Amino acid sequence: MKFKRLAEYFQRIEKTASRLAMTEILAELFKECDANEIDLVTYLSLGKLRPKFEGIEFNMAETMMLRVISAAYGVEFSKVEGDFKELGDLGGLLDKNQGSELSFTSLRTAESSEPTDLSVGQVYARLMDIAVDEGAGSQDRKVQAMAKLLKDLDSLSAKFVVRIPVNKLRLGFSDMTVLDALSWMERGDKSLRPQLERPFNVSADIGRIVRVFKKSGLKGVAGIKIEVGVPIRAAQAERLPNAEKMVEKLGVFGVEGKWDGLRVQIHLDKAKRHEIKKQEALFGDANTSFVRIFSRNMDNMTHMFPDIVAAVEKLDVERVILDGEAVAFDPKTNKLLNFQATVKRKRKHGVAGMAKELPMRVFVYDILFLNGDNLIEKPFRERRKRLEAILSGQSTDSSPSRSGLKGVPSRTDLSLKLAEQEIVSDVKHLRRLVKKYLNMGLEGVMCKKLSTSYQAGSRNFNWVKFKKTTEGDLVDTIDAVVMGYYPGKGRRGGFGIGAFLVGVRDKDGKIGSIAKIGTGVTDEEWGEIKRRCDKIVSKDKPKEYKVDKNLNPYVWVKPEMVVEIMADEITKSPIHAFGLALRFPRLVRFRDDKKITQGTSKKELEKFFGMQGK
Repeated sequence: MKFKRLAEYFQRIEKTASRLAMTEILAELFKECDANEIDLVTYLSLGKLRPKFEGIEFNMAETMMLRVISAAYGVEFSKVEGDFKELGDLGGLLDKNQGSELSFTSLRTAESSEPTDLSVGQVYARLMDIAVDEGAGSQDRKVQAMAKLLKDLDSLSAKFVVRIPVNKLRLGFSDMTVLDALSWMERGDKSLRPQLERPFNVSADIGRIVRVFKKSGLKGVAGIKIEVGVPIRAAQAERLPNAEKMVEKLGVFGVEGKWDGLRVQIHLDKAKRHEIKKQEALFGDANTSFVRIFSRNMDNMTHMFPDIVAAVEKLDVERVILDGEAVAFDPKTNKLLNFQATVKRKRKHGVAGMAKELPMRVFVYDILFLNGDNLIEKPFRERRKRLEAILSGQSTDSSPSRSGLKGVPSRTDLSLKLAEQEIVSDVKHLRRLVKKYLNMGLEGVMCKKLSTSYQAGSRNFNWVKFKKTTEGDLVDTIDAVVMGYYPGKGRRGGFGIGAFLVGVRDKDGKIGSIAKIGTGVTDEEWGEIKRRCDKIVSKDKPKEYKVDKNLNPYVWVKPEMVVEIMADEITKSPIHAFGLALRFPRLVRFRDDKKITQGTSKKELEKFFGMQGK
């Protein structure tokens, strides 16, 4: 397929706000694709080159791309920069239909080469060469190579290609829409989605799924197996309104603490050569086994946690995949620290120093794969026994005390611990455990059925979270998307922000407002919200947003930031998009560990509303 043809599909998708229409266009595109290029088309459609967990990044900021445009078309940088500030979109600079003085036609100079008819594979290969270029002088080489690529493309192709290195393609669909499109290509409806989602849940590489499906159909994707180094989509928990409902729903179940940390999935294969670069010196020799640590978003965080890697390598197993929660602790007091301290470990530089200052402890609560055996279909009680067998020697005390751990032989052993669990079958026992863990400073508890398999990528009642209790009723927070902000008045005028609008997603990807937040925010947080918002400003209202005109923010922002919100209750609303609103909302924290697709959904909000008072 010629890249120009792919760009035409991108243009059609960009112009539609209908999720169904997007699906149908994608299905048409996939049908036209060759089996050997459909994975490349899919990655590019999602604005990337490889699955997220492989960590292929361009490391090119918007300012750098302005340099690219300036170099490609012989236009002064100041002119390009000024026009960009007006448009707010790199692609718009090259779109002759946007009315920009820097339209593609005016940018092309007599010295510029005529556009070539590059294929998808050729464009992909050149983008990949740019992305992996490292070392001295790489930034200048990236600019030159990207400029040459733009000059070799027609205006429509250049419009979309220029957005990819800065992660701004955003055609408005996700991996799930791709699965729907595959089904639509084959059946003319979404009926195959469940059969496609199951293999994707255990092998979160969407390019692999589309390639295998195009070549071998359903039979082919059904044969996709768990592979160490490829993340499994995390199981998620549901909610129930109170302890009575939990006991009624779950019967006899395991109860564990709910940690206020980072969800991690740990992969180890001692037969594989370790492929990451040598870690900063911390625990002696560089590791030799293949170890990967993935976030809930499937980011590769391995290099950030050399202390955890060292502990994982000591496990007496050949291959394993573990699920757990990483929490920072104070090495002087041995006390676990809060989420804000934990996220400080997520960094690219100064890893060794931060690891010494804030070492990590992973509370492991599940095992998904062991020495060639796929365990996700096994009941939880069996998985737990396997987990206990391999972690029993990691420390002499498995209790998650906030006041420290007893009898620990070494700091490395502290890094990997079996999560404490008690078997519960009555309300009093459950309430006692909830109180215990809340007094320790944890978020609450996780209640897990003993007889069920690991439901990768699913949210159901096999796992139920119980975060806080008030007279037996569940009080939970909302993970909402920041949609925009309003100017400040009085004292807040100095912040440049006085309130911000948040919303939740529906099943079609639309984001509807649920609260305008102007209280319960510290001065420091106002400054941080403004700083974060100004990085993702949108010139126009994003097409995904559903907001009453009376609530339109002064500044719109792109749907990228997730915040955790507490409120007194959920009420009916005649003005907010989905008919529900938060009463007395206040900011709890920024959820940098969550994508907008992992925030609270409209369906969940409606469920919370129905739970109130029960």
